[in-house]
Amino acid sequence: MAKRGKKYQEAAKLVDRDRAYPPEEGIGLIKKISYANFDATIEAHLRMGLDPRHADQQVRSTVSLPHGTGKQIRVLVFAEGEGEKMAEEAGADYVGSDDLVKKIQDGWFEFDVAVATPPMMSKVGRLGKTLGPRGLMPSPKAGTIVPDEDLERVVKELKAGRLEFRLDKTSNIHIPIGKSSFSEAQLFENFTALMEAVQRARPAAAKGQYVRRITLAPTMGPGVKIDVFQASQMETD
Repeated sequence: MAKRGKKYQEAAKLVDRDRAYPPEEGIGLIKKISYANFDATIEAHLRMGLDPRHADQQVRSTVSLPHGTGKQIRVLVFAEGEGEKMAEEAGADYVGSDDLVKKIQDGWFEFDVAVATPPMMSKVGRLGKTLGPRGLMPSPKAGTIVPDEDLERVVKELKAGRLEFRLDKTSNIHIPIGKSSFSEAQLFENFTALMEAVQRARPAAAKGQYVRRITLAPTMGPGVKIDVFQASQMETD
């Protein structure tokens, strides 16, 4: 095992590894132990009591973080005609049709999320093997295949911090909840919104303990275990 650096070891001394912290206390501790000399991302890692091999135990949904992620989200929209105009007016970074399909086929991926109108999916479908593994393929479950009249709303939500989360092959969910520069209140409110969204996305087939373990961690620094019961009871005001 690689030896941890001095800064990591000093930060780790502040964390009781045998304790699951109340959400508010844990978030305060995360801000103290993030030692990066840049604005580090704070991520939530959830270990779920689900079997990803079963289709009826999948989790895939979205959450709108009240304070965003602290990252500028680059939104690409596949649309034509009126939809193209609406997406541009809503602030999409890239809007197009065959030109964007060709650009992506040639290896361009300078965007964070892709949206498409239903008529465009016959063209976008050709990118499934390219965008799918990167989590960039538009889909109804992620709310990224929408009619022209919903483009303005969806683009603005995505730019403001709407994120998709999903269960991975190891039964975990990983998602950013903000930056180390955020206040404790902002991180707490973002985390609350996430936990509410995860609870709403609970599959009917889920049995037993739905969320088994929660860890918050900065880009550089040790993780902090969060009390699962308290986190699962969190609600926005």
